[in-house]
Amino acid sequence: MLEIKPSGQACGATVRGVDLSRSLDAATITSIRRAWMQHHVLAFPGQRLTDADLERITLAFGTFGDEPYFVPIDGSEHVVALTRRADEKAPVFAEVWHSDWSFMPEPPLGTCLYSLVIPPVGGNTGFVNQQMALAAMPAALRGKLEGRLALHSAAAGYAPDGMYGEADSESDRSMKILYSETAREVYPHPFIQRHPESGNETLLGCLGYIVGVQDMDDAAALELLLELYAWQTRPEFQYTHEWEEGMLVLWDNRSVLHKANGGYDGYDRELHRITIAADRDKFLSPG
Repeated sequence: MLEIKPSGQACGATVRGVDLSRSLDAATITSIRRAWMQHHVLAFPGQRLTDADLERITLAFGTFGDEPYFVPIDGSEHVVALTRRADEKAPVFAEVWHSDWSFMPEPPLGTCLYSLVIPPVGGNTGFVNQQMALAAMPAALRGKLEGRLALHSAAAGYAPDGMYGEADSESDRSMKILYSETAREVYPHPFIQRHPESGNETLLGCLGYIVGVQDMDDAAALELLLELYAWQTRPEFQYTHEWEEGMLVLWDNRSVLHKANGGYDGYDRELHRITIAADRDKFLSPG
């Protein structure tokens, strides 16, 4: 029987009473998904999973998503290794707030991340609840966002001159990251969206992958994006996740931002990840 314990923070819950190495029946999948929509981030401690298990779990909740700038591990088309060696000097990967791949024409549903090697200190993951941030947002700021389209692009991260571009490729980073001119492509998405499963209003993305605002000059757009960023990342909307080895975490990309935290220099860290794309046949009815 599932035991779901909320984190007591702005989102997040721990789930026990299920062995994810075994096939899940329809009732269990439905129960997990309802908890996922309620808490946005679910942690399953004490799991012993293979990469094949990760693929099976992903297909229980959606379909395989694209990883446009990551190289999968050998022997898999979908699993990516998030690694950092004990002696690595490259900056910690993804140590800024973001929503995974929000620059794609259809951003992914979520992420499935499993921990293999966890350092004894540091390495937490931060999450920030965008449904809560929107619900508490001052009317004046919300009014500036209503009906507006945010312009999303991966250029700052994955273009040749981006953070993970040519210069980073010459570092000692152990993760296999690709860069490309395709990162300069821009796709518009509404700032304010209605979650397709819960029906709740939510925000998508933040400064970084959002590079502008449609029909707004650059200076005014930057001012708005900075104001939004300051609000949507406030401490009262956050949850800090502490990892253990053998833990699976699912997060809903449509309702949270997240970021990696460092603080574990001198220790190895390895997690395996699959991006989950939406499969509307598996969506819950709103409510």
